[in-house]
Amino acid sequence: MLVASLTWANDWPPGSTDWNNLPEIKRSKLALYLTPQQAYDMKKKDPKGVAFFDVRTRAEAMYVGWPMDADALVPYVEHPEMMTDWDDKRFMYKLEPNQDFVPEIERRMKEKGLGKNAPIILICRSGDRSSKAADRLQTAGYTRVYSVAEGFEGDTAKDGEKLGQRVVNGWKNADLPWTYKLDKAKMYFPH
Repeated sequence: MLVASLTWANDWPPGSTDWNNLPEIKRSKLALYLTPQQAYDMKKKDPKGVAFFDVRTRAEAMYVGWPMDADALVPYVEHPEMMTDWDDKRFMYKLEPNQDFVPEIERRMKEKGLGKNAPIILICRSGDRSSKAADRLQTAGYTRVYSVAEGFEGDTAKDGEKLGQRVVNGWKNADLPWTYKLDKAKMYFPH
């Protein structure tokens, strides 16, 4: 099932809003999704009333860049300080759930003067972690949590000379504003 879901994720076209055909791995319980452009427009329309969180790891934001309009980086999962464990299924170092995820979101929402019914936009690399993070926030009582289905980097090409590269869709590939310059006040530091 997971392999099939990953294959379907590669078929998700840029800008698609056919949410009924969204790959299972990118689905959330609230079923609220946005394209990168929709997320950008929603945040620009109401910058103080919409919260926008990047839920990738600190290393991803640092080395890959991050959306300039994000309010904060709040990792949903994170690499252990010493990356010594390997995930054979994902072909990468293991990630661990960030136990501080919900409390950090709550702190950031309070700083913005927003409650649990305010719109929240979450973005990860390709839309799967942001959907899981949305589920976690929904369980904590948040009612309007949107996942950017294409993510920041997008899905990987399944063929051609760019095979395996994240060039299919996503925030960066939509030419939306992003930067490598990180704002310390918006970065996550474990408590």
